[in-house]
Amino acid sequence: MTGAHPDLSVFTVDGIGEIVPGDDLPLIIAERVNGVARPGDIIAVTSKIVSKAEGRLVHANDRDDAIRSETVRVVATREHRGRVTRIVENKLGLVMAAAGVDASNTADGTVLLLPLHPDESAASIRMAMEATVGGMVGVIITDTAGRPWREGQTDIVIGASGVRLLDDLRGQRDAAGKLLEVTAPAVGDEIAAAADLVKGKSSGVPVAVVRGLARFVDAEAHGGRELVRGASDDMFSLGTAEARQQGWDEGYRAGLAARDS
Repeated sequence: MTGAHPDLSVFTVDGIGEIVPGDDLPLIIAERVNGVARPGDIIAVTSKIVSKAEGRLVHANDRDDAIRSETVRVVATREHRGRVTRIVENKLGLVMAAAGVDASNTADGTVLLLPLHPDESAASIRMAMEATVGGMVGVIITDTAGRPWREGQTDIVIGASGVRLLDDLRGQRDAAGKLLEVTAPAVGDEIAAAADLVKGKSSGVPVAVVRGLARFVDAEAHGGRELVRGASDDMFSLGTAEARQQGWDEGYRAGLAARDS
């Protein structure tokens, strides 16, 4: 990429190894990026290793119990190929399948929950990183999620420190001179997706460095919740079947009340 902005490069950080509860993850990452990362870089860390280091591995013979424990609001429930898929809002405000509970790459009878405070986890990693590289960096913690109306999954930001996640262009003018009224690219999620292209899902490489986006490294930036849209502002806060049923139930009750009044 040339022109107004410098080239963008994304590369993995090797040698992280298997993470277990109690590991000093910020120190481990900082040691591995020493001589690799530099000021202005953004480090993308897979949430799974953060959860492992923080002891978020729990025994759950019934995965549904773990999902229910992390659920704040059920958005949609569907039977699919003999299994039930639950799209829910979890305790972080994220709307995800299975509340982000992960049973992959864990021992039988255990599941991995998302980090309790991913923004704080990102801040701890960032502090260790900056001490190592001698300047400002950004850190994002990523997880995989599906999207409405789209097949497949992509990585998104669930926690961040020192990264501006929204590039709010509202009030500016485009190349044709037209006023931008709603344009605010979710650059945090775009960075997470770019990092996932080199980390992969099964390669055992949980950390990547994204270089060339120093303009988004900002010590005063908000954390991951900047990209969370609350249910009250969400035009699609329920699944279609749930919304249809709710409308039917409410309309039916209103009709009965009007008939009997």
